[in-house]
Amino acid sequence: MSAPVPADAAVDEAVAALLGEWAPRQRWFAHKGVAAHVVRIERTPLDEGGVAQLVALTVRSGEGGEAAQTVYSVPLTVRPAPDEDLAHALVGHLPDLPGGPAWVYDGPHDPTWTRALLTLVAGEEGAGSATFGAHGTSADGGLPIPAGARTKVLGGEQSNTSIVVQAGEGEVPLIAKVFRVLSAGDNPDVVVQTALAAAGCARVPRPAGWVDGQWTAPDGSRAAGHLAHVTEFLAGSEDAWRVATAAVAAGRDFTTEARELGRATAEVHAVLAAELATEPATPQRLGALADGLADRVAWASAAVPQLREVAPAAAERVEAVRHVRDAPALQRVHGDYHLGQVLHSPARGWVLLDFEGEPLRPLAERSTPDLALRDVAGMLRSFDYAASSVPAPDEASAAWGAACREAFLDGYAAAGGADPRQGGSGAAALLAALELDKALYEVVYEARNRPDWLHIPLGAVQRLLATG
Repeated sequence: MSAPVPADAAVDEAVAALLGEWAPRQRWFAHKGVAAHVVRIERTPLDEGGVAQLVALTVRSGEGGEAAQTVYSVPLTVRPAPDEDLAHALVGHLPDLPGGPAWVYDGPHDPTWTRALLTLVAGEEGAGSATFGAHGTSADGGLPIPAGARTKVLGGEQSNTSIVVQAGEGEVPLIAKVFRVLSAGDNPDVVVQTALAAAGCARVPRPAGWVDGQWTAPDGSRAAGHLAHVTEFLAGSEDAWRVATAAVAAGRDFTTEARELGRATAEVHAVLAAELATEPATPQRLGALADGLADRVAWASAAVPQLREVAPAAAERVEAVRHVRDAPALQRVHGDYHLGQVLHSPARGWVLLDFEGEPLRPLAERSTPDLALRDVAGMLRSFDYAASSVPAPDEASAAWGAACREAFLDGYAAAGGADPRQGGSGAAALLAALELDKALYEVVYEARNRPDWLHIPLGAVQRLLATG
């Protein structure tokens, strides 16, 4: 007769099986459409009652040489009875646990879990152990954490989960972003926004604090990094994507707003260059960048068959980066810049968000100095998306997008940013390659997540290769 399974191990096994079915269906799951198997689960309570739990789930996606292991943060609340208010967030029911039945909920939707997280930040407290756990930090001079606040999860996010913390009278509302894919190292969303705010830059939300932690990496080693970031929530603001697409639909000029957005972008780049490390764009670094861009061409063309015919021309375009001799210095950048990453505040104008970088890039790569023109390329691509958002894009919508692109570059150059339209400047070759690189990323993303949108970046790739 075999020995009985310890109660904690039995609970872990049951929760892991439940999450193995549930997690791949979530928007933040990174490897959709392939076989997924849970390799490891780590759990620890965040509150005294053990209702709020911190969970790290290691998942192997794919098979054979294509298999990849990813560690996900899967916050949970576990309750001995169902909660009707959380029915929409039910992960599953476990009727046969050693301690009795349990109802498992997606933690960010449960105010109990969010309050436990904010308690760590406010008190700079820890939970769990030195091998698996979390610790909160309040930002120096940052915003206070409201007590007993109401919470609401924002919809529409692709790779993380954000929780709005409604404040009481006289308190500043907050937003807590929970990072879903865990990577060892400092998350640039925390590092970059904190540096900008500390320098007095009003183009980012003010910080309140963050939570970091430690967990088991896929190779079995100990990993440490950020789990969540808590900042000011700009109530009453509108994201630039909605503002821009409304203008497209109404046939309304958007060049004034685009010009101001260019100025705001250049201001942020200037502060980042002054406050965080920069590196000269040496021939060796440009060569490495060209190699990375070439790898993107190969990756994208292998992932999406429609790109294979244009791969040679794309490879030639990015090779031009290797021969630029007057490139601006490399610096910290946004890394995934588009209209959806910007808010318009009636009091503060354009405010930039989400400095985490592209979700598909390794964290170490997203944290290294880069060309500020990568952000410029991202926003130019976003104007193309906005122009294509109307039901039947035509010459008028295309002209709208082209006018916004020029206005954005006008504002960027007027505020001190490198103007890629300047005659004889290597910035033109750099921007062309980076805009193509962004479009290739978009092709792969849309093919995997939104096939109905695939024609937008595919058309951009063809257009970018036909010009210049």
